[in-house]
Amino acid sequence: MLGSSLVRPVFSGDMKLLFLACLSPKTGNHTTAERIRSHIESAGHTCELRDAADFQSPADVANLISRNPPFEGALAIHLFRAGRLLLDIHVPFGVIFGGTDINEDVKVEQKRVVMEQVLLKARFAVAFTDKLKEEAELFLLSQSSKIYVQPQGIQTDVSEKFCWTEFLRSSGVSREHVDELRVFLLVCGLRRVKDPLYLVKVFSEWHCENPLNVLVIIGPKIDAVFTVEVEAVVKRTAGVFLAQERSQQELHAAMKRCFSVVNSSVSEGMSAAILEAMDLGVPVLARDIPGNAALVQHEFTGLLYSSPQEFVHQSQRLLSDQKLRERVVRNGKLYVEEHHGLKQERETYQRLVDTLV
Repeated sequence: MLGSSLVRPVFSGDMKLLFLACLSPKTGNHTTAERIRSHIESAGHTCELRDAADFQSPADVANLISRNPPFEGALAIHLFRAGRLLLDIHVPFGVIFGGTDINEDVKVEQKRVVMEQVLLKARFAVAFTDKLKEEAELFLLSQSSKIYVQPQGIQTDVSEKFCWTEFLRSSGVSREHVDELRVFLLVCGLRRVKDPLYLVKVFSEWHCENPLNVLVIIGPKIDAVFTVEVEAVVKRTAGVFLAQERSQQELHAAMKRCFSVVNSSVSEGMSAAILEAMDLGVPVLARDIPGNAALVQHEFTGLLYSSPQEFVHQSQRLLSDQKLRERVVRNGKLYVEEHHGLKQERETYQRLVDTLV
């Protein structure tokens, strides 16, 4: 994946790095940041992970960087929300595209201009997909050679103490024989870009025809105002439920038990939940948007849909066609093993951090 200029031995000197990311609990960004930090620390560096929301301005970060002992370099996930805070620092830094920065924020001119400055000052940038790199080059002035493509590494960890019946009951699913249910699990933080209400009306109609099909939405309450809206809609909609967010291990256990993991986002950089589902051997039903289509090859590693009605149609195929189900599960797992291994990701970040020396 990397350019030949970086094929040199990993530098083992100890460097002190500041790493800024949006650490709203248990979002994909937080998981990604923790994983990248562990890659960097395993090379002998010190990497302090901080929430971008804790800083008011670039001056705050510049003050922190220069404290004794000073930081020698910095990293940020998300060009706007975290990257803009690095504009006043006098040490080299790298950035990692979050997804919404390149897919959404570039449409707002004030944000685009700031992100362009960040990218020009950065020593390197990482995109999770070729598509994200292309979009960045299209909308932001940058040297193509400084943007590297490194897909996210995926690691799943299933809680042994997880109780499926209790999980469903606490989510409001009251049924004697839960094993008969076909639970579609929509994994997303509650914010508009994830569009968790996209399927609700059509799914509820389908549930009324076949009460064994239920939709459970699970994820952190990121946008408080929007969360109230989601809760109100779910409360009055048959067959759709809202689960309390769980730890990563419990979430992976729930994903492993469900019939299918669903994604209905308006925009994605690279959905960790989709890749985790593939790794866990669970079929994926994902909305047909560029970020998802980069991961899910229709009828091969999962199923794509572009309307709520088509979601029901693809779900019915998954229910009735066992061969199709087995095929997407098998290929999805192979795809993750081949393209989203931790070893390649670790080596990439260790090499890139060495360019900050």
